[in-house]
Amino acid sequence: MFRLWAKEFKENRMLKDIVIEDNRDDTRTHKIFHALEEICLQFDLGKPIWLEATVSDFKRHSKTRFTQDNFIEEIEFDYLEIQIIEED
Repeated sequence: MFRLWAKEFKENRMLKDIVIEDNRDDTRTHKIFHALEEICLQFDLGKPIWLEATVSDFKRHSKTRFTQDNFIEEIEFDYLEIQIIEED
């Protein structure tokens, strides 16, 4: 089982969160991208851009934050944090 937790924050308060589960027989990278697509759909967001710092943080900690720099359109929160909470 693969589970990714996404949380939207503004002024250090969590506005909303969602956990995406993926049981498919796929690569870790594909599961992350599929989960991020679902998160953006549920939160009504454009897809964030993976910057070098974002990728680096995610590789090290299985967790990263997407700020305004990662989005083309204006966002109404401070950051979107994603974190892998379970992986087989």
